Amino acid sequence: MRDEGGGKRKPIHDPPYKMTVRIQTADFDVSAEIAALRRNNPKIGAVASFIGVVRDVNDGGAVAEMMLEHYPGMTEKAIEEIIGQARGRWQVLDALVIHRVGTLKPTDQIVLVVVTSSHRGDAFAACEFIMDYLKTRAPFWKKEQAGNSQRWVEARETDDIAAERWRLKG
Repeated sequence: MRDEGGGKRKPIHDPPYKMTVRIQTADFDVSAEIAALRRNNPKIGAVASFIGVVRDVNDGGAVAEMMLEHYPGMTEKAIEEIIGQARGRWQVLDALVIHRVGTLKPTDQIVLVVVTSSHRGDAFAACEFIMDYLKTRAPFWKKEQAGNSQRWVEARETDDIAAERWRLKG
């Protein structure tokens, strides 16, 4: 966002804005990903990130592993649109979303969201917005396994409420 006088800022849409969305089975190195995003950009004053990790329990039941599936092409497009919405609301210099698919075990990293900005408030808000919308609007399906039983993970009302608050904020 540019300060247009009076403290109002408008979203920045100047090049060289990049956004990176990767769907992959391999793990990721958080430090390397953040370093690459920050490299040689003196405009960056803030970096906010979120790392999602597989837990060993969900809704009171044990989780031995989780299988994540996605809709190739559609998933990346949905995430790119979410990042675009964040850019329309906040000063985002760059953004990165990496989401893993395949079979994951407890303590494995699932998702990384990183946002760079000139200001911390924009970076924090955009990162949280992207993650909230990712949970509710990107086509991923989760199946959890515990012992001999499997179950598909249903959407959570709490995730919908978290995403809805952004709609109410405008």
